Amino acid sequence: MFDEKDMILEAKHVTRRFPASGGRELTACQDINLKFYRGKTLGLIGESGCGKSTFMRFLVRLDVPTEGEILFKGKDLTKLKGEELRQTRQYIQMVFQDPSGSFNPKMKIRDIICEPLLNFGRIKPSEKDVVARKFLEAVELPGDFADRYPHNMSGGQRQRIAIARAIALEPELIIMDEATCALDVSVQKTIIELVCRLQKEKKIAIGFIAHDLGLIQAFAHQIAVMYLGTIVEILPGEDVDKAQHPYTKALLSAVFDMNMDFTKKIESIDSEIPSPLDVPSGCPFQTRCDHCMERCRQERPALTEIKPGHEVACHIFGREE
Repeated sequence: MFDEKDMILEAKHVTRRFPASGGRELTACQDINLKFYRGKTLGLIGESGCGKSTFMRFLVRLDVPTEGEILFKGKDLTKLKGEELRQTRQYIQMVFQDPSGSFNPKMKIRDIICEPLLNFGRIKPSEKDVVARKFLEAVELPGDFADRYPHNMSGGQRQRIAIARAIALEPELIIMDEATCALDVSVQKTIIELVCRLQKEKKIAIGFIAHDLGLIQAFAHQIAVMYLGTIVEILPGEDVDKAQHPYTKALLSAVFDMNMDFTKKIESIDSEIPSPLDVPSGCPFQTRCDHCMERCRQERPALTEIKPGHEVACHIFGREE
């Protein structure tokens, strides 16, 4: 689907287990294999608690997996330490869900944007005013906002500041963790348009975490659907309506559209998601799937390519005719 020479990061067999009470283990991510390409957006979608943020945190080294490797420019990020790790951080940045929580409320916007550049010796302290104004204008904010504090700005403006700080180091990959979910719909649109423009200009790879399949399909080049720590489907963003996994289809049926046929019943998943501490053996979606077979209860399905760029982890596609 994409040119392999444009791949900048690859996660291979990434698994993360956390110890739990009673000697049990919680598997937040199970054998995740994903690739990120220059100038492309990978959308990671799923229910709360499915492991989306846990996985993306590995890419910025806020956590490390229990198993697997994450290759960036031929180096395994999970093994980097000390100065080598510090230098690598400048190429992979993150925009958090709540920008206020990632800002020092006592720092002016000028200092928030320029702090990463000063840390890596990219600019001199005397250059902060000029540089801050440049990046503010890059995210479509007035240059004189540099003298403000975060609490003097709206949620959408603060998210633009977070994006300005993220692009300041000219990273090759930006992780956006639910970066628009707390914003008004009209503001979401302008933020997404800004991100798409910056990506096109700078050829940045983006990993975008979301709950809203309707939002992510509007701009993601590729979408990975996650359920209980596993990837159940990977497909091109423009082909979301051709999803095949029962879980992805259920997500699609819940997407609200002003042009939808309101005479049709919206399909829902009636049963509750199992506890991550008690994931069923076999297919993790078996307890909520209308197509569950005996094989689904015994064997975990592997991702199977059903057409170029489209993979599904479902035994329906491995069933003998």
